[in-house]
Amino acid sequence: MPLKLERVRTALAARYDVQDILGRGGMSLVYGGLDLLTDAHVAIKVLRPEFAATILADRFHREIEILGNLHHPNILRLVASGTADDLLYYVMPYADGGTLEERLEREIQLRLDEALPIARLVAQAIDHAHGHNVLHRDIKPGNVIFDRGVAMVCDFGVARAIVRSSDESISSSGIVVGTASYMSPEQAAGEGTVDRHSDIYGLACVAYEMLAGEPPFTGRTPQAVFARQIAQPPPSIRVVRPDVPEHVELALMRGLAKRPDDRPATAMELVKAMLAPDWDLLSDDARPRMSKRPRH
Repeated sequence: MPLKLERVRTALAARYDVQDILGRGGMSLVYGGLDLLTDAHVAIKVLRPEFAATILADRFHREIEILGNLHHPNILRLVASGTADDLLYYVMPYADGGTLEERLEREIQLRLDEALPIARLVAQAIDHAHGHNVLHRDIKPGNVIFDRGVAMVCDFGVARAIVRSSDESISSSGIVVGTASYMSPEQAAGEGTVDRHSDIYGLACVAYEMLAGEPPFTGRTPQAVFARQIAQPPPSIRVVRPDVPEHVELALMRGLAKRPDDRPATAMELVKAMLAPDWDLLSDDARPRMSKRPRH
């Protein structure tokens, strides 16, 4: 059953004044409210019941506490978590600038000089987290949020917290952690080994969408998208957007390589290749095939 606002408001009333629903994601519903102890405006993400049912709450809270120590100007920090009326939730500062997903719904495509600075800030956040052995596993426009005009990444490590605190295999329950259109081929295939290259792939998908107006792989169902992520070469962005420079396309294609080791070693390496030609990074043997057919 969907979570009703009144139930969430009542369950959290001892600590939070839950005011409205801000959005709905694959793993959680997002509510805006006020922390009654600090008077701070917060965003509260309540896990969907199908996720919460598989999770050991104490272990989840320990994971969130650890992730709260991840500090970076472009990472929206996790500040608390809790359980109330069988609802499992975590809390972040409220950012009032909306998400990149919302911006793309309005503007469809961004100019190159708008998209690349956003990609750079997201890359800095990714590399900082990777330096602390934290993967995101769900880099997407909905997890890029603007605060005073600055792009920040939210939900770092939450997918890990869900997997590590599950009392059974997430995959065996049929629940997929991640979002199909931004999921790397190895993640879509359900492979056990997912590393930093999966987040770099997600960043390449986001950068592609900022310029093209949609992700490189789409489909009517998640399963159809998974199949394309795994088997099909990414469409040439210059077919959709001819004004995109060739070196930007080549950098994106390397970020979207099927094999993890063929992608850049860091997120910033991907963005630097997009910012200016770097033929050492884009040597002939590192350029994946590109489909010249427009997408349908």
